[in-house]
Amino acid sequence: MGFFADFKASLMKGDVLSLATAVVIGGAFGKIVGSAVDDVIMPIVGLLTGGIDFTKKFITLDGNTYADLAAAKTAGAAVITYGNLVQAIINFVIISLFIFVILRAAEKAKKKEEVVAAPAGPSQEELLTQIRDLLKK
Repeated sequence: MGFFADFKASLMKGDVLSLATAVVIGGAFGKIVGSAVDDVIMPIVGLLTGGIDFTKKFITLDGNTYADLAAAKTAGAAVITYGNLVQAIINFVIISLFIFVILRAAEKAKKKEEVVAAPAGPSQEELLTQIRDLLKK
């Protein structure tokens, strides 16, 4: 086969299609989770923390003080924006919790759908006994 035929065969394998589907669904799910965090949960966290916007927290390395992060960047000062790290950690914890709750609910739903296994047939000893009895006859 030629290069393109091999490439097409590789793409049409079930694993590649499953992976592509998972990536697309994962991207869409990421948008849902991101929206839930940004639009629902973070306003509540902001209310609980007194309206602190962590993304505006910074330390300047030149020793000067600036009114805000934009002023420090405009002045060309080197800044450590530790607030972005704090915000990223808060987002990570919230997103992890959100995903955990959804996966836990999915597992509970899956357990409800599981069918009780059919009762087991005769044991190996019972089968051997039946065979022995049939051979005696």
